Amino acid sequence: MVKISTQTINGKAFEYALLNEFLERLKAVTIVTVVDNEPYKTAKKCFDGFDENEQNHYKLVASFAVNFLLDIEPRLGNGINKSDVLQLEIVSDKMGQSGDVRDVLAIRSLQKWEIGISAKNNHRAVKHSRLSNDIDFGLKWLDVPCSADYFEEVRPVFDNLAKLRTASKATQKWDTLGNYHDSVYVPVLDAFRKELLRLDNDNVGIIAERLIEYLIGRQDFYKVIKGKNKVEIQAYNLHGTLNLPFENIKPKAKIQKLKLPNRLIEVVYQENSKTTLLVTLNEGWQISFRIHNASSRIEPSLKFDINLVSAPHSLFSNQLFIN
Repeated sequence: MVKISTQTINGKAFEYALLNEFLERLKAVTIVTVVDNEPYKTAKKCFDGFDENEQNHYKLVASFAVNFLLDIEPRLGNGINKSDVLQLEIVSDKMGQSGDVRDVLAIRSLQKWEIGISAKNNHRAVKHSRLSNDIDFGLKWLDVPCSADYFEEVRPVFDNLAKLRTASKATQKWDTLGNYHDSVYVPVLDAFRKELLRLDNDNVGIIAERLIEYLIGRQDFYKVIKGKNKVEIQAYNLHGTLNLPFENIKPKAKIQKLKLPNRLIEVVYQENSKTTLLVTLNEGWQISFRIHNASSRIEPSLKFDINLVSAPHSLFSNQLFIN
């Protein structure tokens, strides 16, 4: 049995609370079905594991978010006819690996329409991607392979880590290496920085946009972030598929389309840091890449904690405070 982290349990419980709130609110006004798949069963189990007070809090936060989404997405509650069914689904985590960050989907096949929600419980990181001597981040993230030069630079670092791990039968810890920020992190980050700039230089106008799509998602979506006494809703309307009217019913608020970048402006170390790179792109996008060892024991790979530092002013964001 795979042990699920507390953060994952909280996140999945929130996914269930959102889907269930959509169902409760919409079943009186339109025909709704729920896809009874494994991700749904897992999310329900996580939700059911909480006591009644905690469940009620999840429901309350979800109801604030759903009320707001119903106002700005009229197609949720309006079908063309009786065969226009609204299908609610919780999607598999595996989808995130292919650039789809959405957790909950609402689909109307007859209208060829869907919206997705990325449900976050108290955390804002967009991705946790790895680097190693055989991970081609260029190919995986951007559909353009990394150069042989990049692998020549990182291979000695990761090979050395692999030898240490093997020699110690996977027991040696990072803190035995002394100043590993200088000996491990910096050379890897330097190679990553150089390669990202080279990829952008060799593929003009492509890399910046693909980087944002990889990190944020290739489909438009709403990000719903559950806090202690508030819920924040952000609209990532990259392709203009959110906030559409239904016949003559217009959304109650207007959501602008977000502009994707087409240029990397700079990749620099964050001030006084040997672990974090700041990637600045045009159109107001900036991303931080913080590298770290995911385990206390040495392993031949490193993990990025990737966060959106700034987005264009046109990113729609609304905070709803809960008593």
